Amino acid sequence: MNIAVLFGGPSAEHDVSCASALGVLRALTDGGHQVSAVGVTRDGGYRLVPDEVLEKLRTRTGIARAIDDALEVTGPEVELRRGSAPRTLAICADGAVMATCEVAFPVLHGPFGEDGVVQGVLEALGVPYVGCDIAASAVGMNKVAMKRAFVAEGVPVTPYVWFDRHTWRTATNPEALAAGLPRPLFVKPARMGSSIGITRVTDGDDLAAAVETALEHDSLVLIEQGVDAREIECGVLGGWEPAASVVGEVAVTGGWFDYQQKYFGDADPMTVPADLPEAVTDRVRELALDAFTAVGGWGLSRVDLLWDETTGELYVNELNTMPGFTAHSMYPKVWAASGVDYVTLVGRLVELAFER
Repeated sequence: MNIAVLFGGPSAEHDVSCASALGVLRALTDGGHQVSAVGVTRDGGYRLVPDEVLEKLRTRTGIARAIDDALEVTGPEVELRRGSAPRTLAICADGAVMATCEVAFPVLHGPFGEDGVVQGVLEALGVPYVGCDIAASAVGMNKVAMKRAFVAEGVPVTPYVWFDRHTWRTATNPEALAAGLPRPLFVKPARMGSSIGITRVTDGDDLAAAVETALEHDSLVLIEQGVDAREIECGVLGGWEPAASVVGEVAVTGGWFDYQQKYFGDADPMTVPADLPEAVTDRVRELALDAFTAVGGWGLSRVDLLWDETTGELYVNELNTMPGFTAHSMYPKVWAASGVDYVTLVGRLVELAFER
């Protein structure tokens, strides 16, 4: 098929998206598809990456750090329009059609690409696209809405509070907004991923400074109670009858899995499959599917969980509707361990776009 891979975007996860997109591009072309790579600039414009640039990047080897092996947002400015054939996407420059695609693969992380915005654009153009729809993307991007969906469906979460910028700035005693949550705390922007803007707050740390860091990325802030737990991840793939993958575990340092460890670490922090009791593994996979259903997911998601070995409790931390596809990313790794290699995985995601 002719597939438009959308990547980049105006969010703080621009670089991560560029790295994920190159992995997807390689897998799609290895699967026999023709790919048009449309880079979304940091100010929301579109650029069609020249074929010669794609070929050079597609065959590049020897890159040690996942974040450095990435597509580049370069090329002529283009517009996205309805194609002349039904349910196709036309990529146009100066009124001329540069490429026509039958499906879009938005490998976009964070605001604009993972929150329903670009999904709305594609819906308006009438083109099939990979991943969750507008509503599921919006809920999955907003950690506050996500927690509410989980609680409504009986999916266990850690205790949390949330507030907006106005409430924080006008409160007489703003730190009282987190009263009742013992430290350590995790202070997060509600609509951001890749651990950007997150601060772990322990005894003696400045909660106000952590909140201000989160507010640099969003007007909504989520504060979660930390638990002494192992970080477990599970992939979900499918449509009407989604399936859960083999379970993986993330080895963390410093109390949590931050941006540096995710994309710049020398060692692979992922263990697949995770060394867990069978009953815990089964429960993780069950909760991953429950979380996916709670937000109305379709196509794919990576579900992150916390397992407290002391109490035996499992909590769903969050769900990512467009997980990373870099060389260090967990989602393709857990599916490879489940017998679904990278090329087959992205091919199945394209099929699911048409099934919906």
